[in-house]
Amino acid sequence: MANNTIKIIFFGDIVGKPGRSAVRDFLADNKDKYDFVIANIENASHGFGLTEKNYNEFIEYGIDAMTCGNHIWDKKDIYSYIDNADRLIRPINYPHGVKGVGSRIFEKNGIKIGVINSIGRVFMNTVDSQWEIVKDEVAKIKATTPIVVMDFHAEATAEKICFAKYCSESGMSAFFGTHTHVQTADESIINGMAYITDAGFCGASDGVIGMEYQTSLSRFLTGIPERYEVAQGKTTQVNALEVDIDVNSGCALAVKRVFCSNSKVEESGDEN
Repeated sequence: MANNTIKIIFFGDIVGKPGRSAVRDFLADNKDKYDFVIANIENASHGFGLTEKNYNEFIEYGIDAMTCGNHIWDKKDIYSYIDNADRLIRPINYPHGVKGVGSRIFEKNGIKIGVINSIGRVFMNTVDSQWEIVKDEVAKIKATTPIVVMDFHAEATAEKICFAKYCSESGMSAFFGTHTHVQTADESIINGMAYITDAGFCGASDGVIGMEYQTSLSRFLTGIPERYEVAQGKTTQVNALEVDIDVNSGCALAVKRVFCSNSKVEESGDEN
């Protein structure tokens, strides 16, 4: 932290072992540049969901908070550990009684950071409306800290943009869109809130949004469902967003996209 400003990095959806390895290597070289690290991990374990083993590995890499989306339930062991996973947040607008929590207040180096996860409803599974739920949660967190950031996991660009403007009016510090895995070039600051429609993804660059090309092609050509496999390929990419936030006001001061590639790809082994 410098000059009462914290620098946060948010990683777009981590896809399989190539994504985990890419983020691990990136943080090994750059972790000291950031005061707080957040990542969307819903595709981290073989492309769907998150195992407890991978959850613990992310903590070792230096990830402070993990958000997710509609695929968080795909690995069934999530039900056995999510209530004890104090760095993991699932979408807040799942119905009452669903395991896990939709927001947390973290403390790092004496600074408190509120993190909310939410999921969209356009072209997505039916969940509760996010609008008033998130507005109320922001107000609740701001009673403790002015710094509030959110991962909004959604399909429709219009829903993301409209919801972001709505959230900016409540004093949110940063709004990271996820789910579509294609990094958008619209990073901006709206009413003091850092924004991007989609942060992108971390994983193999040679596939289709992190998944193997031939399977994706076959599904489009035939209309017959096939099991997606995580792409391997020759290169990986890291997509992320850096945000500088004033610790006193909670306002975003700067926002910057991160897009980098790496030609080093590990063998997949027995777990993607």
